[in-house]
Amino acid sequence: MALVGRRDGRNFGYGRQLSYAGPQALKDLFGDGHYGTVKAHSDRWQAFVRWCRSEGGPRFNDARRIDRQTLLDYAGALRQQVEQGELTIATAQNRLSSVNRVMAALRGDQYVKVWSPSKALGQQRTTVRIAAPQGQDRGQVKRIVEALCEHQLPRAAAIVQMARAAGMRLREAVLADLPRLKREAEHYGKINIQDGTKGGRSGASAPRWIAVNHYIRDALAFAHQVSPGGSRNLLAPDESYLDFQQRTLRPARNILHKHNLKGFHELRAAFACERYEQITQHPAPINDGHCYQLDRRFDQQARVQISYELGHGRIDVVSAYIGGRA
Repeated sequence: MALVGRRDGRNFGYGRQLSYAGPQALKDLFGDGHYGTVKAHSDRWQAFVRWCRSEGGPRFNDARRIDRQTLLDYAGALRQQVEQGELTIATAQNRLSSVNRVMAALRGDQYVKVWSPSKALGQQRTTVRIAAPQGQDRGQVKRIVEALCEHQLPRAAAIVQMARAAGMRLREAVLADLPRLKREAEHYGKINIQDGTKGGRSGASAPRWIAVNHYIRDALAFAHQVSPGGSRNLLAPDESYLDFQQRTLRPARNILHKHNLKGFHELRAAFACERYEQITQHPAPINDGHCYQLDRRFDQQARVQISYELGHGRIDVVSAYIGGRA
């Protein structure tokens, strides 16, 4: 569809809704080809639109009001999601790059963009972990849980325990269907992580069963205990995920930092390293293990299993948790 009005109109002539304008500008830019590219940019643009409309965003619905500072503020929000373990750095950079592309398509120029998404996010993409993850010491994790409870942040303490025990992402721990997981643990001796997963990977088409041990049982029991009344997860019935982030996770993060834990995502890496050692009987590569040199097939099998348990579609991602093959 061509411009619906003059380019100096609302959303540079592409209609009244920001969500509609971006994809239309892309279709004009690419014509009838590059369907996959247009769809990928459009999906990432919708994430930006949702942020714009959120309480933490600028509440814009007109691309003419978006300037470079708006994009830098969005980069800050993405950086926070990366630190919380909700996004990978690669996903965050892709989202910023797509916003750059859509803004260029809407405006017809390059004046409003983030020149270096990696610098704006404060991180570079990495595919191989180069430092051992924090949170491997269960004594450290116990002290963090105790500190969070002392500061009246028991739900954050529950997230720490579930992330370390079962390798859950932050969002997965917050939105976990606790009664269902409790039933699965009792009946099957394993739990299926389905709620809050990334990329729509849920349901029968993407099972993610984790064998239950006493750490997982204790974590689920504690989470069930601190879950708000009338809720099946860690959110109160009248509480939004954004509210929970601002009121609970933000102060919790400060406590994590005081106890030498960069963020919740480190606990997933600690889980992965522990699982590697359980499967191979060798320390993870990042912990100076040498299983790959001794038995490459065993190393590969462990990486496949850990990739499944972490909810990733590619085993090469596991190197970002346990280290490379060396």
